[in-house]
Amino acid sequence: MKHRRHAQVTEEEGEINLTPMLDVVFIMLIFFIVTTSFVKEAGVEVNQPSAETSRQQDKNNILIAITPTGEIWIDKQQVDVRAVRANVQRLQAQNPDAAVVIQADQEARTGILVKVMDQVRLAGVENVAIAAQPE
Repeated sequence: MKHRRHAQVTEEEGEINLTPMLDVVFIMLIFFIVTTSFVKEAGVEVNQPSAETSRQQDKNNILIAITPTGEIWIDKQQVDVRAVRANVQRLQAQNPDAAVVIQADQEARTGILVKVMDQVRLAGVENVAIAAQPE
C-alpha cells in the first residue's frame, strides 16, 4: 500500500502592511501642527475705523478689543479696565517680543481707549498700536 504524501500547499495571503503608511500620516500630522501659526483673537468682532496710513502688523501680537458699549476683551475673555495691566503682563511674559494692538470699535468712547492704553503702558509695553482698516 502506498502512502500518499499530502503536500501541504501554503498559500500566502496578500496582506497590506499599514504600519509604514500610519508612520507617514503621523509624521505629516506633526509637521502640520508644528508649522501652523496660531493667531490669538481678542474675542469679539469690532468695526474698526479706516485710515490711509494703516499697515499690516506681525501675527504675534497681544490683541485687545474694545466694543461700542465699552466692553474690553483680551484673549477671548471680557475683562475690567483694572485687569488689563495684569493680563497684558501675563501675555507679555509668554511672548516678550509681542506688541499690543488695540482693536477699538469706531463707536467706542475715546476715554476707554485712553484708559486701556494707560494700563498697557503701566504693564511695561511701549510698543502699542491702534488697529485700523485700510481705506
